Amino acid sequence: MLKGYTYRLHPTPAQADFLVRTIGCTRFIYNKLLEDRIAIREEAKAGSGTRRKPATPASYKPLFPFLAEADSLALANAKLNLDTAFAKFFAGMGGFPAFKSRRRSRASYTTNNQHGTIRIEAGKVRLPKVGFVRFTQHRPFEGVIRSATVSMTRTGKFFVSILVKQDDAPWIPAKNKVGIDLGLEHFAVMTNDEMVSEKIENPRFLRKSEAKVKKAQRALSRKKIGSKNREKARLILAKRHEKIANQRKDFLHKLSRRIVDENQVIVVETLKSKDMMQNHKVAKSIGD
Repeated sequence: MLKGYTYRLHPTPAQADFLVRTIGCTRFIYNKLLEDRIAIREEAKAGSGTRRKPATPASYKPLFPFLAEADSLALANAKLNLDTAFAKFFAGMGGFPAFKSRRRSRASYTTNNQHGTIRIEAGKVRLPKVGFVRFTQHRPFEGVIRSATVSMTRTGKFFVSILVKQDDAPWIPAKNKVGIDLGLEHFAVMTNDEMVSEKIENPRFLRKSEAKVKKAQRALSRKKIGSKNREKARLILAKRHEKIANQRKDFLHKLSRRIVDENQVIVVETLKSKDMMQNHKVAKSIGD
């Protein structure tokens, strides 16, 4: 069984700078490889001669020397991610791969454990080419570390998600069944096999913080583009959105964990929220 454990990283300024540059390198190589794949597809459509093979991360290092500073496994995983995206596209399970953006895409990179290159010692986690980084290990784990994904939030916080191979946990079957009906007045109404209903209150995190978010958005819009004050205002707005996201994540994790612990059969209605949000009167509440 593979299980992920996410922890907060506390890198030094030099380590943080390296992590940011590695994230940038993986995004850069992903876009260059995608650009090359698109060119190959266009050449094939035009009926040119023999079809050339796609480029690899190593083939770009002579052209872009800064790539040599990054973790080579992180660059290799960027290629694997692109291969997976194309596989899903050709299987009809996703759209055509899109270029990654510094502003919109998730800032992260993945590296693999090779003979202890990723390990935990004395309250620190070792990452390839970074060294030992302080982190908050709020819960221990047992098993063999397979890989680590380093990510950065828009507020500049760093996290590491460690993928661990573990023995399968003994399964204790529950006998309960539950049906879940989602709504707006209540987040959900859960009915068990004895027809006893429980209403889960809607936390409405966005609605509760809406005034602060609007204030931060107005403050950002008044700042001059490229100024230090605009960057400060952007950080304040990002923190507002990050808090809402963390509140939602905490609420959903606790509720879903409780549901799967208490029930063996879970029935949920099929909802197409994208279609429902066409109604602008309730779109914000549905999105929340």
